[in-house]
Amino acid sequence: MSPGFKRLSANVLEPISQWTMVAGIIATVQPWNLFLHRYGITVILIGLVGFLVFSHIKPGPEEE
Repeated sequence: MSPGFKRLSANVLEPISQWTMVAGIIATVQPWNLFLHRYGITVILIGLVGFLVFSHIKPGPEEE
């Protein structure tokens, strides 16, 4: 993999996955919108899979 993608993964895609999980939790626990409540778990799972993938793609010590 290219060093640019590894840096992008660590600096951008991993935090986006974390915020996606947070958004899914908020969507699940809010009581006003049934659509958000219904698909909140799906959003959490999408964020979790993204986090698992992107957290394993780390730049090496010479690339930091």
